[in-house]
Amino acid sequence: MSEIERRLQELGYELPRRPPKAVASYLGGVEVGEILYLSGTIGTVIDENDEDVLPIKGKVGRDIDLEQGYLSARYVALNHFAIMKAVLGDLDRVVRIVKMIGYIHAAPGFQQAPWVLNGASDLFIEVLGPERGSHARAAFYQHEMTYDAPIENEVTVQIRP
Repeated sequence: MSEIERRLQELGYELPRRPPKAVASYLGGVEVGEILYLSGTIGTVIDENDEDVLPIKGKVGRDIDLEQGYLSARYVALNHFAIMKAVLGDLDRVVRIVKMIGYIHAAPGFQQAPWVLNGASDLFIEVLGPERGSHARAAFYQHEMTYDAPIENEVTVQIRP
């Protein structure tokens, strides 16, 4: 078990047993030199039928509140850890999170996307520490999202060869 997986367990999180399935023609992550590019993913969990399901759905500020959006962002970060493990084989190859771009499925007038995105940012920092988990980022507002997901993030990661 990697140091990162142990830290997730200490914090009470379980790494998904597999990364989420791609919904179209793309890879979950691509390793290029010392950079791992992670595709956008949403905050799914795996149900008893081994299907990816969204435990939280809807527009933030209309169907769900800021706290639920924040929680959904944490599910997204857990899925990104699962993708990292699948691509790299060992999470301890992760040097640091470099950049995150978040797309928030927001109701008109909702202006708290950065605080929703903190759900993922805070989890990366809690697991990796401030030196390795802090990152550059941007938060964008979306009027519609696949499967009515509240948030989708893409992440750039520095890795060890």
